[in-house]
Order: sequence, then structure tokens, then C-alpha cells
Amino acid sequence: MDALKLEVVTPERQVVAEPAESVQLPGAEGYLGILPGHTPLITLLKTGVLSFKRPGGAEAAYAVSAGFAEVGPERVSVLADSAESPAEIDAASAERDRSQAEKEMASADAESLPQARFRFDMAQARLAVARRR
Repeated sequence: MDALKLEVVTPERQVVAEPAESVQLPGAEGYLGILPGHTPLITLLKTGVLSFKRPGGAEAAYAVSAGFAEVGPERVSVLADSAESPAEIDAASAERDRSQAEKEMASADAESLPQARFRFDMAQARLAVARRR
């Protein structure tokens, strides 16, 4: 096995359907590195950067929000609430979103903190992906 079949899907569209030499996922317990032949697993995803290496060495990355991934020896299937490529991200807007979420977190109560934290994490992921252009 020299490549995985990577599929990334959101409720609106299929984002990625291509071979990958390796995949890095933002798992709920931390980032996971996936290579061909990986032991099967299902994991929850947290908001973060999904990155992968295409055959030949070119790398790609997407900002993803919560979802789950199913990993097998030859396939990685990701279902995320959202996934954005570098070309889809406005870095200035993501920076504003991060600043606003940071302010909200500083004054948030226990009820509103998780939503502010999610917006902050998503903005961070979007900025990390946008900077890969």
C-alpha cells in the first residue's frame, strides 16, 4: 500500500477525494498521524487543521470544524461540519474573528465560554491554513 484514499465531506459538499501518502487529523485527544496500513479506528475530531501529503510530496491543508473520522488501512474518511481550503479563507477576516473571540473569552461566563472558545479555535485554524498559501 503506497497511498491512502482520503475523503473529506461536509454536509454541503465533498471537499477532498484523492490519494494521500499521509494524513494528519485534529483528533479529540490530539493530532493523529495516519499512514497506509494504519489500524482501523473511529475518532471524534476537534476544530483544527487537517493536512495531508499528496503522492509526489505536495502538501495540502484545510481548516476543519468538529466531526469524526473513520480510518482504515487504505482509507481515511472525514465528515466535518465545515472544511475550508487556503483559497477559501480571508486571512484578514479570520484575524478579526480571532480578536473578537479572544475578547469574548476574556469576559465570558461558564455558559458562553464554550462557544467563544470554538470561534477562537476555528479562527486559529483558518489563519494557520491561510498562511500556507
